[in-house]
Amino acid sequence: MLDGYIICGTPRSGSTLLCGLLASTKTAGDPHSFYRRQDTAEWAEEWQLPHPDTMSAHAFDVAYLEAATRAGKGGTAVFGLRLMRENLDELQAILDRIYPSLPSDKARFERAFGHVLYIHLSRENKLAQAISLIKAEQTGLWHIAPDGTEIERVAPPQEPRYDFERIQQELAELEAYDAAWNVWFVKQGIVPLRVGYESLSGDPAATLASICEALGVPPPNAGDVTPGVAKLSDAISLDWIHRFRADASV
Repeated sequence: MLDGYIICGTPRSGSTLLCGLLASTKTAGDPHSFYRRQDTAEWAEEWQLPHPDTMSAHAFDVAYLEAATRAGKGGTAVFGLRLMRENLDELQAILDRIYPSLPSDKARFERAFGHVLYIHLSRENKLAQAISLIKAEQTGLWHIAPDGTEIERVAPPQEPRYDFERIQQELAELEAYDAAWNVWFVKQGIVPLRVGYESLSGDPAATLASICEALGVPPPNAGDVTPGVAKLSDAISLDWIHRFRADASV
């Protein structure tokens, strides 16, 4: 059995769905974005860590890492972490400060988290991914349950607005982030387990079983696998895809 895994993703690639599925097994950790810079202060407060002003930066980094490792295990033997490509450089810097003598990012990750499985979670339809991200940012609604109940809303409801240039920008950024993951994997000599959003959303039980097998933990019965979130794609999303392709061809 491996010590843990790192979900290497990009926004709106299905990471919330995958994290929920893994946590639901009760054997494969409890992955979250512990190193998303916007959330670190909230995590530190939840873990009741001393305020950063009361200790050295190095001591805080070590205390945070220890707390994140405990939280990512969720009472199991397996550690889980969700890491977006935009947060990779910052985590690299933190681990470099803690383990300055190690020769590579992979060596520092293994020193911090043990023998981990790298899961590259990507979405083949990058245009749909970009539109999903923009709609979430505009409407404030990020996740809903299968019954339609809102799970995560970060702003009051707003109507989505088609914006060709913004979609074009997000599309380029998402493609660059995914490419950057692949460059990093090659540079670090990592062969990740590749998981596609389309396969994950189409057959969550099969995807979860394949990850559990790679981790060396027993998978749940397929009939017991219940996704905790539902797709937000709708007629507006489809209309934007058609409009963008038409505008891009002009």
